[in-house]
Amino acid sequence: MARVPYVDASDVPEEYEELLESSLQGKPLHVYRSLGNNPEVLAGLRSFLGSLWTDSGLSDRDRELVILAAASETRNRYEWHQHVNIARGVGIGDDVIAGIGTDDLTALDADETTLVEYAVAVVRREVDAIAHGEVAAAYDDETVVGIAALAQGYAGLGGMIEAFDLELEPGDEFHGWDPR
Repeated sequence: MARVPYVDASDVPEEYEELLESSLQGKPLHVYRSLGNNPEVLAGLRSFLGSLWTDSGLSDRDRELVILAAASETRNRYEWHQHVNIARGVGIGDDVIAGIGTDDLTALDADETTLVEYAVAVVRREVDAIAHGEVAAAYDDETVVGIAALAQGYAGLGGMIEAFDLELEPGDEFHGWDPR
């Protein structure tokens, strides 16, 4: 059971009600319902995460590769599960998803491997000159900042998910680290 309650729309001021719902799934998610215990923080995090999605400089595919890398590195089942669904929706195949989940990146092309390895290094706080040079050869400085912010932003969100001990939504069954 989650360590903080899942709030309902009736529990938050009206201007925050829509923030409890996933814009992709059109339903309330446990992650947002738990954060709804502090509506202002929920609003700030939704704004921050929204910026990471839209302003990172990455394609939808590359964005999801970074988020999956962060979720896999932190072994956050909730975040992984949510983003396996999103990754599939943007055309990422289960072989690539499984590769990230099992640390076998052979299904990724060279640029995707560089991106995922950099995201993992960011989460581990192990970016060195070599890792930076490799990602900087493929992306401009603005996008490199977006990649690092995206990786750490989702690692941070994963930390809150773990602290609150969130369960998957009712009816969902964990895809596993290899969803094939």
